[in-house]
Amino acid sequence: MQDYDALQAANDDDDIVSGTSSPTDVAIGDLLEGVENPIQNRIIHDFVKQHGLSGYLELFEKAAILIQDDVPVDQIPNITAAELQALEIESGRKWRQPKALYFTILVCSIGAIEQGWAQASMNGANLYFPKEFGIGSSDFKDTLLVGLVNSAIYISTALVGAWLSEPLNHRFGRRGAIFAGALLCLFANVASALSRSWPQLLLFRIVVGIGLGVGASTVSIFAAECAPPSIRGGLAVSWQMWVAFGVFAGFLANVAFFSFEEMTWRLQLIAPALPVIPLASLIFQCPESPAWLMKKSRYAAAFGFLCQLRNEDLQAAREVYTAYLLSRKSGDGLTSKPSFGKQFMELYTIPRIRRATLASFSVMISQQLCGINIISFYSASIFLDAGFSRFGALLASVLFGLVNFMGAFPAIWTMDTLGRRSLLLLTLPLMAITMFCAGLTFSIPADNLAHFGLLAILIYVFCALYSPGMGPVPNSYSAEVFPLSHRELGMALAVATTNFWAAVLSLTFPRLETALGTQGAFILYAFLNLVAFVLVFLFVPETRQRGLDELDDVFSVRTRDFARYQVGEHLPWWLRRYVLRQDTEEPKPLHPEVEYRTVFQGEHDEP
Repeated sequence: MQDYDALQAANDDDDIVSGTSSPTDVAIGDLLEGVENPIQNRIIHDFVKQHGLSGYLELFEKAAILIQDDVPVDQIPNITAAELQALEIESGRKWRQPKALYFTILVCSIGAIEQGWAQASMNGANLYFPKEFGIGSSDFKDTLLVGLVNSAIYISTALVGAWLSEPLNHRFGRRGAIFAGALLCLFANVASALSRSWPQLLLFRIVVGIGLGVGASTVSIFAAECAPPSIRGGLAVSWQMWVAFGVFAGFLANVAFFSFEEMTWRLQLIAPALPVIPLASLIFQCPESPAWLMKKSRYAAAFGFLCQLRNEDLQAAREVYTAYLLSRKSGDGLTSKPSFGKQFMELYTIPRIRRATLASFSVMISQQLCGINIISFYSASIFLDAGFSRFGALLASVLFGLVNFMGAFPAIWTMDTLGRRSLLLLTLPLMAITMFCAGLTFSIPADNLAHFGLLAILIYVFCALYSPGMGPVPNSYSAEVFPLSHRELGMALAVATTNFWAAVLSLTFPRLETALGTQGAFILYAFLNLVAFVLVFLFVPETRQRGLDELDDVFSVRTRDFARYQVGEHLPWWLRRYVLRQDTEEPKPLHPEVEYRTVFQGEHDEP
């Protein structure tokens, strides 16, 4: 079935809390099962008349038959050859999608470029602005101030930008929120380059972070809601892939502005404004999120935009009509909105949503525990401390950015084949080993060429392992696991989580490096990669190849049961099979249609 992401808006929270069945617990075809044709026809007629879709009555009648899934598609009355071909493409040629879909993903990718560029620009500026503003010494106060300026975008994203995205999305939609974030970034990047003191620079970096927070919290949701489930993971990779490209472009700009003396760091900080201009110019050329429109009961507009995002109008009609049936079954008009405080508490009190919150938190904090943002922010300083020249350190950082970008491409295919969870579990142990070995290279004398070569190679290998796994998975995963009713707020919490810990790590790294040395800092992060592995292993279920409406099944299993299964059954089998090389039968997996559904969603006494 198609990706009925808007159907999550029909969830009745009271039903979930009490343990009774919510609409998304029912197979979509069951919504019409046993309903006589005259009643079906009346429902369809009422729907198209109420929402100004009377001209598409025949199309929605075909969609209603398609939803029931008990009639072969080639026997649906009046179905056309083009419609049959589109339904075949859904599974056979999944990357054959309309230009409007790919254009939307491309525009979202421009916002990701700005995100990465804004981070990388500070990497080069760190070599210049501390000295100009009189905070370039190695004493505690100056290193703390430099760390504060570097972490400012993370702090403001976590405390303001991510949470501002929710009311902006509610009022202006996905496109309006992205546009507002772009304008903030455009102003603040220019103002950062004109700063005359470190407090001014700190203030404007805070504003940059607010704009980035709004964009980061919205773009991934926008992409997930527009994409069909068969390629949702692959398309969602575009966010991290183009963030990586932005990091690469930022490092390249740092080298390009190397010889501009006192203007160098100012040019480096204004450069991230470049991708903001096409983002703000093109975002309203994209279709609005159909899921957001259906959440507002604007079915006609949602149908119009879905027709641009799907190969045939029949596919769009099926998604829109199914969303209507679920909202009708729940009795929810989709127009009421609970208070911010109530919605926030429901992230922790409704079991299905609480499990999604825990899984999202686990992947987001793991992204920071692995240490990638420390290298992204401080790679030039790390290479400089390792004995590279200033220009050589910038060149080495450029290559780091290129590896980060190129390494994301495999995730386009593996996100929807290997899966999100598997990618993380495969790469995190290798990242820990690589980070540990990189730390050991600092024991080699600085005048030995092996010191430079091994350090650079290991950092690049670490980055190559990060790019297809821990890079794209957290944002993509968090954008899809929450039901539509809590998707904006859940994603805001996810973005706030990763940026809060990024701020902590960026703020403390200069001091940590002073206290432990670069070698000690690398070894510490090697250990934290193992901590991240444990979090993913115990708390992160797989979501690949599932429509957003199907994830209620995945998150209906209790966290305790999921963790017990991983430790008590899957891990022993893996050790016997791959370590002891025994030919042993794989344990029966936790199957959402069986074991997951045996757990009442309203069990508040169980995590």
